[in-house]
Amino acid sequence: MISWLSRKQSNVALNIAKAECTATCSASCEAIWVQKLLLDVFNLEMEATVIVCDNQNCMKMTENPVFHDKTKHIEILYFYIRDMVQKGAIKLQYVSIDEQAANVLTKSPSCVNLEHF
Repeated sequence: MISWLSRKQSNVALNIAKAECTATCSASCEAIWVQKLLLDVFNLEMEATVIVCDNQNCMKMTENPVFHDKTKHIEILYFYIRDMVQKGAIKLQYVSIDEQAANVLTKSPSCVNLEHF
């Protein structure tokens, strides 16, 4: 990890997929910025940056460029991630909510999860 940021989202999400797309878009913008910085400073060509996501709907929307009725409420701004996935600069990887180490700090953990992490 090179950069870290914690803040509230600037908009109100009407559903989980929109909130996940907002967070994923923000992370992809940061990843692309770091890729360009490394290219300019060290002349390093980077492989696709893996962004871990726990929402399969968000991942499916980035893989499929077809406009659906269920996604019409999501603004065009959030489909920046779709373009970056198609260009190969970003790769989304699914990790279930039970396997995320950050959830131990945000949700009340069970004994099994505490022993696992």
